[in-house]
Amino acid sequence: MWPLAARAQQPALPVIGFLDGWYQEGFEPYVAAFREGLSETGYVEGKRVTIEYRWAQGDYNRLPALVADLMQRKAAVIVTGATPVTRAAKAASTTVPIVFVIGADPIKVGFVASLSRPGGKVTGVSFLANSLLPKQFEVLHETVPKAASIGFLVNPINPNAVADTRDVQAAADAVGRKLFVVQARTDSDFETAFATLAQNGVGALCVDIDPFFITRPRQLVALAARHALPAVYPLREFATAGGLMSYGSSFADAYRQAGVYAGRILNGANPADLPVQQAVKIELVINLKIAKTLGLTIPLSLLGRADEVIE
Repeated sequence: MWPLAARAQQPALPVIGFLDGWYQEGFEPYVAAFREGLSETGYVEGKRVTIEYRWAQGDYNRLPALVADLMQRKAAVIVTGATPVTRAAKAASTTVPIVFVIGADPIKVGFVASLSRPGGKVTGVSFLANSLLPKQFEVLHETVPKAASIGFLVNPINPNAVADTRDVQAAADAVGRKLFVVQARTDSDFETAFATLAQNGVGALCVDIDPFFITRPRQLVALAARHALPAVYPLREFATAGGLMSYGSSFADAYRQAGVYAGRILNGANPADLPVQQAVKIELVINLKIAKTLGLTIPLSLLGRADEVIE
């Protein structure tokens, strides 16, 4: 009876709320990276901490209710993926610490006062994905210089969609190429988007950084292969899944850093004193096997800049 009584008197484990705007399916590698970072601070899920996962499944209107549910469960920290998710959590409470993982500038969107001294209860990781889009377009154009028209796949409900399209349009104008924008917000939209690109003779494709897209690397890569469409993607997971190339920050590393911050806050750190981390690990990954399949010769200058070449 004594062990049972002792266990009954043990305090409840602290709760971390893990909130994302999309689906759990396909997000497992980044959740694993988060747990890895958390474990570096001494917290293991189920032993020293409980993690409550909430997924909006693409419906941002659900976010206030999901945040409220995490508040009722006494979450000590809420980890948020993407700008609208962070905004919903920030609007719901000024007392619960928030650790974000976003691609936007956290100062411009009003989450922190400065990168070095965030102030308030909000800090996190900015992986600079959106600002890298013009460079992604440049790398793609260098690979397929004869493509007169280049596509851009964007999710219309992503709050960064308009700004991202504007940036990529400017990059296309700078090299005298036509930009053909297609949209997808559900799985069924992908087929229509790629068919539209093929019907309009688009010669290459740039894929926007979007929480929904990054959980569908194999689906997008398969469609690009079916239409023999050279494409550049925002994360290395696309290139390793059979995409032509990727250029962007390490999403997994960003979530690992978020796990470290969540653990440090549980250990007593003040979010206001934790500088916003900027992902500095930018990767150019080229899949030579896919290039050969597409009949492309990757310029030596580009191969020399690649962080990883898949043979």
